Amino acid sequence: MASWLNQEEDVLFFLEREMAGVFAISEKRLFDGIVRFQGKLLIDPGKAVAELTERLAPHGFYPLLRSEEDLTILRVPATRPLRTGPWVNIVLLLATLTTTVFVGAVNRGADPFANPWSLTQGFPFAITLLSILGVHELGHYFTARRYGITVTLPYFIPAPVGLGTFGAFIRMKSPVADRRALFDVGIAGPLAGLCVALPAIVVGLRWSELITAGSAGHAGIALGTPIMFSLLQWLTLGPIPEGGDVLLHPVAFAGWIGLFVTALNLLPIGQLDGGHIAYALVGRHHRKVAIFSLLVLIGMGIAYWPGWLFWASLSLILGLKHPPPLNDVTQLDGRRRLVGFASLLLLLSVITPSPFNFSES
Repeated sequence: MASWLNQEEDVLFFLEREMAGVFAISEKRLFDGIVRFQGKLLIDPGKAVAELTERLAPHGFYPLLRSEEDLTILRVPATRPLRTGPWVNIVLLLATLTTTVFVGAVNRGADPFANPWSLTQGFPFAITLLSILGVHELGHYFTARRYGITVTLPYFIPAPVGLGTFGAFIRMKSPVADRRALFDVGIAGPLAGLCVALPAIVVGLRWSELITAGSAGHAGIALGTPIMFSLLQWLTLGPIPEGGDVLLHPVAFAGWIGLFVTALNLLPIGQLDGGHIAYALVGRHHRKVAIFSLLVLIGMGIAYWPGWLFWASLSLILGLKHPPPLNDVTQLDGRRRLVGFASLLLLLSVITPSPFNFSES
Protein backbone atom coordinates (compact mmCIF):
# COMPACT_ATOMS: atom_id res chain seq x y z
CA MET A 1 0.00 0.00 0.00
CA ALA A 2 2.81 2.41 0.88
CA SER A 3 4.47 1.77 -2.50
CA TRP A 4 1.20 2.58 -4.33
CA LEU A 5 0.74 5.82 -2.37
CA ASN A 6 4.28 6.92 -3.05
CA GLN A 7 3.78 6.25 -6.75
CA GLU A 8 0.58 8.30 -6.82
CA GLU A 9 2.22 11.09 -4.85
CA ASP A 10 5.07 11.11 -7.38
CA VAL A 11 2.54 11.41 -10.21
CA LEU A 12 0.74 14.30 -8.50
CA PHE A 13 4.03 16.06 -7.82
CA PHE A 14 5.06 15.63 -11.48
CA LEU A 15 1.72 16.93 -12.80
CA GLU A 16 1.66 19.91 -10.43
CA ARG A 17 5.17 20.82 -11.56
CA GLU A 18 4.16 20.68 -15.22
CA MET A 19 1.24 23.07 -14.56
CA ALA A 20 3.70 25.89 -13.87
CA GLY A 21 2.95 29.00 -15.90
CA VAL A 22 -0.18 27.44 -17.45
CA PHE A 23 -2.66 26.66 -14.67
CA ALA A 24 -2.74 27.98 -11.09
CA ILE A 25 -3.94 25.11 -8.87
CA SER A 26 -6.25 25.79 -5.93
CA GLU A 27 -7.62 22.27 -5.44
CA LYS A 28 -6.75 18.77 -6.66
CA ARG A 29 -8.58 15.44 -6.65
CA LEU A 30 -7.50 11.97 -7.70
CA PHE A 31 -9.94 9.17 -8.54
CA ASP A 32 -9.70 6.08 -10.75
CA GLY A 33 -6.39 7.20 -12.20
CA ILE A 34 -7.83 10.59 -13.26
CA VAL A 35 -6.45 13.79 -11.74
CA ARG A 36 -8.76 16.80 -11.63
CA PHE A 37 -7.41 20.24 -10.86
CA GLN A 38 -9.51 23.25 -9.89
CA GLY A 39 -7.98 26.68 -10.22
CA LYS A 40 -7.40 29.35 -12.85
CA LEU A 41 -6.10 29.19 -16.40
CA LEU A 42 -3.17 31.57 -16.87
CA ILE A 43 -2.89 31.65 -20.67
CA ASP A 44 -5.09 31.28 -23.76
CA PRO A 45 -6.97 27.92 -23.73
CA GLY A 46 -5.60 26.82 -27.09
CA LYS A 47 -2.04 27.60 -26.13
CA ALA A 48 -2.55 25.97 -22.73
CA VAL A 49 -3.70 22.66 -24.20
CA ALA A 50 -0.91 22.69 -26.78
CA GLU A 51 1.72 23.43 -24.13
CA LEU A 52 0.44 20.84 -21.66
CA THR A 53 0.08 18.20 -24.37
CA GLU A 54 3.70 18.76 -25.38
CA ARG A 55 4.80 18.41 -21.75
CA LEU A 56 2.61 15.49 -20.73
CA ALA A 57 1.96 13.32 -23.80
CA PRO A 58 5.46 11.75 -23.80
CA HIS A 59 4.68 10.48 -20.30
CA GLY A 60 1.27 9.04 -21.21
CA PHE A 61 -0.92 11.92 -19.99
CA TYR A 62 -3.31 14.24 -21.84
CA PRO A 63 -4.98 17.44 -20.55
CA LEU A 64 -8.74 17.90 -20.86
CA LEU A 65 -9.75 21.53 -20.35
CA ARG A 66 -13.48 21.60 -19.55
CA SER A 67 -13.53 25.25 -18.45
CA GLU A 68 -11.03 27.91 -17.47
CA GLU A 69 -11.33 26.70 -13.86
CA ASP A 70 -11.48 22.93 -14.49
CA LEU A 71 -8.54 20.92 -15.84
CA THR A 72 -8.61 17.11 -15.94
CA ILE A 73 -5.53 15.00 -16.65
CA LEU A 74 -6.19 11.67 -18.35
CA ARG A 75 -3.71 8.82 -18.26
CA VAL A 76 -3.44 6.72 -21.41
CA PRO A 77 -2.19 3.17 -20.70
CA ALA A 78 0.97 2.31 -22.58
CA THR A 79 0.28 -0.26 -25.29
CA ARG A 80 2.49 -1.81 -27.90
CA PRO A 81 1.34 -0.53 -31.31
CA LEU A 82 0.00 -3.24 -33.60
CA ARG A 83 1.87 -2.86 -36.87
CA THR A 84 -0.13 -4.55 -39.58
CA GLY A 85 0.88 -2.28 -42.43
CA PRO A 86 -1.61 -1.42 -45.16
CA TRP A 87 -2.28 -5.07 -46.02
CA VAL A 88 -5.48 -5.34 -44.02
CA ASN A 89 -6.82 -2.21 -45.71
CA ILE A 90 -5.87 -3.51 -49.15
CA VAL A 91 -7.42 -6.94 -48.58
CA LEU A 92 -10.68 -5.39 -47.32
CA LEU A 93 -10.73 -3.01 -50.29
CA LEU A 94 -10.30 -5.90 -52.76
CA ALA A 95 -12.94 -7.95 -50.95
CA THR A 96 -15.36 -5.01 -51.07
CA LEU A 97 -14.59 -4.46 -54.75
CA THR A 98 -15.47 -8.11 -55.37
CA THR A 99 -18.79 -7.98 -53.50
CA THR A 100 -19.87 -4.66 -55.05
CA VAL A 101 -18.96 -5.87 -58.56
CA PHE A 102 -21.05 -9.00 -57.94
CA VAL A 103 -24.03 -7.01 -56.64
CA GLY A 104 -23.73 -4.49 -59.47
CA ALA A 105 -23.72 -7.27 -62.07
CA VAL A 106 -26.70 -9.06 -60.54
CA ASN A 107 -28.65 -5.79 -60.44
CA ARG A 108 -28.04 -5.49 -64.20
CA GLY A 109 -29.62 -8.91 -64.73
CA ALA A 110 -26.36 -10.81 -65.13
CA ASP A 111 -25.82 -14.39 -63.94
CA PRO A 112 -22.18 -14.55 -62.84
CA PHE A 113 -22.46 -18.25 -61.97
CA ALA A 114 -23.54 -19.17 -65.48
CA ASN A 115 -21.31 -16.61 -67.20
CA PRO A 116 -18.39 -15.29 -65.12
CA TRP A 117 -17.59 -12.68 -67.80
CA SER A 118 -20.91 -11.01 -67.04
CA LEU A 119 -19.33 -9.72 -63.84
CA THR A 120 -17.86 -6.90 -65.91
CA GLN A 121 -21.33 -5.35 -65.92
CA GLY A 122 -20.87 -4.64 -62.21
CA PHE A 123 -17.76 -2.47 -62.54
CA PRO A 124 -19.50 0.89 -63.24
CA PHE A 125 -21.53 0.55 -60.04
CA ALA A 126 -18.65 -0.78 -57.94
CA ILE A 127 -16.01 1.73 -59.04
CA THR A 128 -18.37 4.67 -58.59
CA LEU A 129 -19.58 3.58 -55.15
CA LEU A 130 -16.11 2.76 -53.81
CA SER A 131 -14.80 6.07 -55.15
CA ILE A 132 -17.51 7.96 -53.23
CA LEU A 133 -16.85 6.01 -50.02
CA GLY A 134 -13.08 6.19 -50.42
CA VAL A 135 -12.95 9.94 -51.09
CA HIS A 136 -15.29 10.48 -48.13
CA GLU A 137 -12.92 8.66 -45.79
CA LEU A 138 -9.82 10.27 -47.29
CA GLY A 139 -11.41 13.65 -46.59
CA HIS A 140 -11.41 12.69 -42.91
CA TYR A 141 -7.94 11.15 -43.17
CA PHE A 142 -6.09 14.11 -44.67
CA THR A 143 -7.88 16.66 -42.48
CA ALA A 144 -7.02 14.66 -39.37
CA ARG A 145 -3.40 14.40 -40.46
CA ARG A 146 -3.30 18.17 -41.02
CA TYR A 147 -4.22 18.62 -37.35
CA GLY A 148 -1.62 16.12 -36.19
CA ILE A 149 -4.18 13.45 -35.26
CA THR A 150 -2.94 9.88 -35.60
CA VAL A 151 -5.41 8.11 -37.87
CA THR A 152 -5.65 4.84 -39.77
CA LEU A 153 -6.15 4.37 -43.49
CA PRO A 154 -9.76 3.60 -44.53
CA TYR A 155 -11.18 0.17 -43.75
CA PHE A 156 -13.81 -0.98 -46.26
CA ILE A 157 -16.46 -3.45 -45.11
CA PRO A 158 -17.58 -6.02 -47.71
CA ALA A 159 -21.10 -7.46 -47.74
CA PRO A 160 -22.20 -10.36 -49.95
CA VAL A 161 -25.78 -9.05 -50.15
CA GLY A 162 -27.61 -5.74 -50.29
CA LEU A 163 -25.37 -3.02 -51.70
CA GLY A 164 -22.23 -5.15 -51.56
CA THR A 165 -20.74 -3.11 -48.73
CA PHE A 166 -21.54 -1.81 -45.26
CA GLY A 167 -19.45 1.29 -45.96
CA ALA A 168 -16.00 2.30 -44.78
CA PHE A 169 -14.43 3.92 -41.75
CA ILE A 170 -11.19 5.24 -40.30
CA ARG A 171 -10.03 5.19 -36.68
CA MET A 172 -8.61 8.20 -34.86
CA LYS A 173 -5.95 6.90 -32.51
CA SER A 174 -5.04 10.12 -30.70
CA PRO A 175 -7.14 12.85 -29.06
CA VAL A 176 -8.60 15.79 -30.96
CA ALA A 177 -7.14 19.09 -29.78
CA ASP A 178 -10.15 21.42 -29.98
CA ARG A 179 -13.59 22.00 -31.44
CA ARG A 180 -12.17 23.55 -34.60
CA ALA A 181 -10.24 20.37 -35.42
CA LEU A 182 -13.25 18.22 -34.45
CA PHE A 183 -15.52 20.25 -36.74
CA ASP A 184 -13.13 20.25 -39.70
CA VAL A 185 -12.52 16.49 -39.48
CA GLY A 186 -16.25 15.83 -39.19
CA ILE A 187 -17.39 18.00 -42.10
CA ALA A 188 -14.53 17.06 -44.45
CA GLY A 189 -15.81 13.54 -45.19
CA PRO A 190 -19.36 14.41 -46.32
CA LEU A 191 -18.17 17.35 -48.41
CA ALA A 192 -15.41 15.30 -50.07
CA GLY A 193 -17.80 12.43 -50.80
CA LEU A 194 -20.33 14.78 -52.39
CA CYS A 195 -17.62 16.08 -54.72
CA VAL A 196 -17.74 12.61 -56.31
CA ALA A 197 -21.38 11.68 -55.74
CA LEU A 198 -22.92 14.77 -57.37
CA PRO A 199 -21.01 14.51 -60.70
CA ALA A 200 -21.69 10.75 -60.68
CA ILE A 201 -25.43 11.42 -60.43
CA VAL A 202 -25.36 13.91 -63.32
CA VAL A 203 -23.33 11.59 -65.57
CA GLY A 204 -25.36 8.55 -64.54
CA LEU A 205 -28.67 10.32 -65.22
CA ARG A 206 -27.52 11.14 -68.74
CA TRP A 207 -26.92 7.42 -69.24
CA SER A 208 -30.23 6.43 -67.62
CA GLU A 209 -33.36 5.29 -69.43
CA LEU A 210 -36.69 7.09 -69.42
CA ILE A 211 -39.48 4.50 -69.13
CA THR A 212 -43.23 4.37 -68.57
CA ALA A 213 -44.14 3.71 -64.96
CA GLY A 214 -45.20 0.08 -64.58
CA SER A 215 -43.44 -1.02 -67.78
CA ALA A 216 -43.28 -4.80 -68.15
CA GLY A 217 -39.86 -6.30 -67.53
CA HIS A 218 -38.67 -3.51 -65.27
CA ALA A 219 -38.68 -4.88 -61.72
CA GLY A 220 -36.54 -3.57 -58.95
CA ILE A 221 -36.37 -1.06 -56.11
CA ALA A 222 -38.41 2.12 -56.11
CA LEU A 223 -36.10 4.69 -54.57
CA GLY A 224 -37.04 7.69 -52.49
CA THR A 225 -35.98 10.97 -54.04
CA PRO A 226 -34.07 13.42 -51.83
CA ILE A 227 -34.37 17.11 -52.67
CA MET A 228 -30.75 17.18 -53.89
CA PHE A 229 -31.34 14.26 -56.27
CA SER A 230 -34.60 15.76 -57.56
CA LEU A 231 -32.83 19.02 -58.33
CA LEU A 232 -30.01 17.30 -60.22
CA GLN A 233 -32.52 15.15 -62.10
CA TRP A 234 -34.51 18.23 -63.16
CA LEU A 235 -31.36 20.08 -64.24
CA THR A 236 -30.08 17.06 -66.17
CA LEU A 237 -33.23 15.56 -67.72
CA GLY A 238 -35.79 18.31 -67.39
CA PRO A 239 -39.37 17.61 -66.28
CA ILE A 240 -40.31 13.92 -66.37
CA PRO A 241 -43.48 13.37 -68.44
CA GLU A 242 -46.60 12.35 -66.56
CA GLY A 243 -46.63 8.57 -66.17
CA GLY A 244 -42.90 8.39 -66.84
CA ASP A 245 -40.08 7.18 -64.64
CA VAL A 246 -36.28 6.97 -64.77
CA LEU A 247 -34.52 3.60 -64.82
CA LEU A 248 -31.24 4.60 -63.20
CA HIS A 249 -27.91 3.67 -64.74
CA PRO A 250 -25.61 1.94 -62.19
CA VAL A 251 -23.45 5.08 -61.96
CA ALA A 252 -26.50 7.18 -61.04
CA PHE A 253 -27.62 4.50 -58.56
CA ALA A 254 -24.19 4.57 -56.91
CA GLY A 255 -24.46 8.36 -56.71
CA TRP A 256 -27.87 8.03 -55.08
CA ILE A 257 -26.33 5.68 -52.51
CA GLY A 258 -23.65 8.32 -51.97
CA LEU A 259 -26.39 10.77 -50.93
CA PHE A 260 -27.93 8.14 -48.64
CA VAL A 261 -24.56 7.45 -46.99
CA THR A 262 -23.99 11.20 -46.60
CA ALA A 263 -27.37 11.52 -44.89
CA LEU A 264 -26.57 8.69 -42.46
CA ASN A 265 -23.20 10.21 -41.63
CA LEU A 266 -24.65 13.69 -41.09
CA LEU A 267 -27.09 12.48 -38.44
CA PRO A 268 -26.07 14.44 -35.30
CA ILE A 269 -25.73 11.33 -33.15
CA GLY A 270 -22.79 9.92 -31.18
CA GLN A 271 -19.54 9.78 -33.10
CA LEU A 272 -21.00 9.98 -36.59
CA ASP A 273 -19.76 12.88 -38.70
CA GLY A 274 -22.88 14.79 -37.70
CA GLY A 275 -22.13 13.96 -34.08
CA HIS A 276 -18.68 15.56 -34.43
CA ILE A 277 -20.27 18.65 -35.99
CA ALA A 278 -22.99 18.85 -33.33
CA TYR A 279 -20.50 18.61 -30.46
CA ALA A 280 -18.28 21.25 -32.06
CA LEU A 281 -21.31 23.56 -32.33
CA VAL A 282 -23.13 23.06 -29.02
CA GLY A 283 -20.66 21.25 -26.78
CA ARG A 284 -22.21 19.42 -23.84
CA HIS A 285 -25.73 20.07 -25.18
CA HIS A 286 -24.99 17.65 -28.03
CA ARG A 287 -26.73 14.83 -26.13
CA LYS A 288 -30.06 16.68 -26.33
CA VAL A 289 -29.58 17.02 -30.08
CA ALA A 290 -28.76 13.31 -30.34
CA ILE A 291 -31.87 12.29 -28.38
CA PHE A 292 -34.07 14.50 -30.56
CA SER A 293 -32.52 13.01 -33.71
CA LEU A 294 -33.06 9.50 -32.36
CA LEU A 295 -36.75 10.24 -31.76
CA VAL A 296 -37.06 11.56 -35.33
CA LEU A 297 -35.50 8.34 -36.65
CA ILE A 298 -37.96 6.25 -34.64
CA GLY A 299 -40.84 8.34 -35.94
CA MET A 300 -39.72 7.91 -39.56
CA GLY A 301 -39.24 4.19 -38.92
CA ILE A 302 -42.81 3.84 -37.74
CA ALA A 303 -44.38 6.07 -40.38
CA TYR A 304 -42.26 5.42 -43.47
CA TRP A 305 -39.38 2.91 -43.62
CA PRO A 306 -38.68 0.25 -40.95
CA GLY A 307 -34.96 0.46 -41.71
CA TRP A 308 -34.77 3.68 -39.69
CA LEU A 309 -35.63 1.62 -36.60
CA PHE A 310 -32.52 -0.45 -37.26
CA TRP A 311 -30.38 2.70 -37.45
CA ALA A 312 -32.00 4.02 -34.27
CA SER A 313 -31.21 0.74 -32.48
CA LEU A 314 -27.65 0.77 -33.79
CA SER A 315 -27.23 4.35 -32.57
CA LEU A 316 -28.32 3.30 -29.08
CA ILE A 317 -25.90 0.36 -29.11
CA LEU A 318 -22.97 2.51 -30.24
CA GLY A 319 -23.95 5.24 -27.78
CA LEU A 320 -25.23 8.78 -27.99
CA LYS A 321 -22.29 10.28 -26.10
CA HIS A 322 -19.37 12.05 -27.74
CA PRO A 323 -15.97 12.46 -26.07
CA PRO A 324 -14.90 16.09 -25.67
CA PRO A 325 -11.80 17.48 -27.38
CA LEU A 326 -8.81 18.33 -25.20
CA ASN A 327 -9.72 22.02 -25.37
CA ASP A 328 -13.45 22.13 -24.70
CA VAL A 329 -13.42 25.85 -23.93
CA THR A 330 -12.63 27.65 -27.18
CA GLN A 331 -15.76 28.10 -29.28
CA LEU A 332 -15.98 27.80 -33.06
CA ASP A 333 -15.46 30.94 -35.11
CA GLY A 334 -18.40 32.53 -36.91
CA ARG A 335 -17.56 31.05 -40.32
CA ARG A 336 -17.48 27.49 -39.01
CA ARG A 337 -20.68 27.99 -37.06
CA LEU A 338 -22.38 29.16 -40.26
CA VAL A 339 -21.10 26.13 -42.17
CA GLY A 340 -22.18 23.91 -39.29
CA PHE A 341 -25.76 25.11 -39.37
CA ALA A 342 -25.68 24.90 -43.18
CA SER A 343 -24.81 21.21 -42.78
CA LEU A 344 -28.28 20.76 -41.24
CA LEU A 345 -29.79 22.08 -44.47
CA LEU A 346 -27.49 19.73 -46.36
CA LEU A 347 -28.80 16.81 -44.29
CA LEU A 348 -32.39 17.78 -45.09
CA SER A 349 -31.52 17.93 -48.81
CA VAL A 350 -29.98 14.44 -49.00
CA ILE A 351 -32.25 12.46 -46.67
CA THR A 352 -35.57 10.90 -47.66
CA PRO A 353 -38.13 9.41 -45.24
CA SER A 354 -38.64 6.27 -47.38
CA PRO A 355 -35.37 5.41 -49.16
CA PHE A 356 -36.23 1.90 -50.42
CA ASN A 357 -39.43 0.30 -51.58
CA PHE A 358 -39.27 -3.04 -53.40
CA SER A 359 -41.79 -2.91 -56.19
CA GLU A 360 -42.40 -3.20 -59.87
CA SER A 361 -41.09 -0.13 -61.73
